[in-house]
Amino acid sequence: MEPETDVEPRAYAEELADALVGVLRPIRRRLRAGLTVPRLRGAEVELLRLVEARPGIGVSEAAKELHLAGNSVSTLVNRLVRDGQLVRETDPADRRAARLLLTEAAGARLRDWRERRAALVRRQVDRLDQADRDALRAAIPALRRLADNLREEADRP
Repeated sequence: MEPETDVEPRAYAEELADALVGVLRPIRRRLRAGLTVPRLRGAEVELLRLVEARPGIGVSEAAKELHLAGNSVSTLVNRLVRDGQLVRETDPADRRAARLLLTEAAGARLRDWRERRAALVRRQVDRLDQADRDALRAAIPALRRLADNLREEADRP
């Protein structure tokens, strides 16, 4: 039998991408609905999460990690500093460079967001039958590898 044309894999890839968006979009919407503070934009959240994971990261390193222009990250940093979410400290090793740290308020906000997100997803997963829950659990390593591959590709020139 002749191998299938790449129509099938292309359709599968599109179906997978649509399914991922179909999961992530309602999660974001539901989490936004419960906010009692002004909403952060996606890039702001990404920067806060990066600073949480790597306290003291510099602006240019953050820009590289987030695949954003340095001036875009500087603008984000200025806004987040003004809003009390980030602290910008002078790097003692290089007085021209700044190091970024989360404020307590930002740390609490990220923890609250993670807890609300986990609770939301847990409630919906609990509504699935055992076979679907098992399939989702089994897919986690493959989804992580897919995310790693996407990040790797974004890192290539």
